[in-house]
Amino acid sequence: MKLLVVGAGAREHALAATLERGGASVVCAPGNPGIARDVRVLSLDSGDPAAVLALAVAEGVDLTVIGPEAPLAAGVADHFMAAGRPLFGPTRAAAQLETSKAFAKDLMARHGVPTARALVCDCAADAMAALARGTLGWPVVVKADGLAAGKGVIIAPDRAAAEAAVRLAMIDGGFGAAGARVVLEECLVGPELSYFVIAAGEHFVACGTAQDHKRLLDGDEGPNTGGMGAFSPSVLVDDALRERIEREIVRPVLRGMAAEGAPFTGFLYCGLMLTAEGPKVIEFNCRFGDPEAQVVLPLLAEPLAPVLARAAGGGPLPAALRFSGDTAVGVVLAAGGYPGALDTGHAIDGLDRVRAECPAVDVRFAGVAERDGALVVSGGRVLTVVSRAPHYAEAIAAAYDAVRRIRFRGMQYRTDIGARALAAVRP
Repeated sequence: MKLLVVGAGAREHALAATLERGGASVVCAPGNPGIARDVRVLSLDSGDPAAVLALAVAEGVDLTVIGPEAPLAAGVADHFMAAGRPLFGPTRAAAQLETSKAFAKDLMARHGVPTARALVCDCAADAMAALARGTLGWPVVVKADGLAAGKGVIIAPDRAAAEAAVRLAMIDGGFGAAGARVVLEECLVGPELSYFVIAAGEHFVACGTAQDHKRLLDGDEGPNTGGMGAFSPSVLVDDALRERIEREIVRPVLRGMAAEGAPFTGFLYCGLMLTAEGPKVIEFNCRFGDPEAQVVLPLLAEPLAPVLARAAGGGPLPAALRFSGDTAVGVVLAAGGYPGALDTGHAIDGLDRVRAECPAVDVRFAGVAERDGALVVSGGRVLTVVSRAPHYAEAIAAAYDAVRRIRFRGMQYRTDIGARALAAVRP
């Protein structure tokens, strides 16, 4: 089977590597020079549905797999559907689960899915008035309605901070068009986890769990980011919780989408918080997470391509996927200045040492470019160092052993990725 993976980040690198490991032939577009070390990459404007379709036809691929959210929001899946070409990923209408937080909130309300109380505000005056009433209590969460690269969420401890967040989003344009509408949400309390499924309409199969680290600094301090690392599987999920998540969240959402004329096919990422009342939805994503994909996919113990092909064709899906039973830890190395103004263009040293000296480690590339045959920093999250081992302690040690071999000017990373897992498993 030949597949086209669309995207250019570490998530797409992980997807391509996993598909190839399972026996598929993979091309990635637009990819990056780091991904090109493992699979063939081609240039592509992934936000242009016609260009993505043309490449799939030219390459004669059996299935196209979309990695990031932007092509889905642009309607790539709709374009493929009209042309009768197989693609794994939701239509533009179904992708609203991620592209509009207001849409997701309304859908959950209609179908009884547990989530935080929220108010949708279409203008700054409405948002300010809602904050003045204090209906949702303090702290309150201010969310840009649209896509904001994982950074459009601000937890405001009081009214003044919340009003500043509204001004940033709706008046100053801090999140671009994504912040033209905001969702004000009560602040839930509890540990967070990510639950993934492969969906085909109302049918699905669970595809792993993870816990990620969104804040820039150790101890969950500093600004929000797209994710500074993750570990899998989540230490919070047992069989009883798994069954509850699927009964109360996954099934109602997929049934609701199908009933309302937007059946969902693709990776469904359920970002959850375990509150005192049980699991509640923080957000949905319509694709695999990043950096979660980098730690979930290495644990898969069967070929992924046939499962994605079945989902793209409407099923049937297997009752369960086989996982190795190991643990995986991924540490993101970010550019200087991230998540603000980036310090780029610097050479990345030590990658050859990692490949030669750290056999249990994979490096998944994101914000890299090539200069004179060497990789240099070109984006915020530069790469993810991923280690797999039978136990969390071993995986953590191996990941950081590899991290210490890599250098570039301004390099940032957290030193506590996986610490929550260790705390949970220690007697």
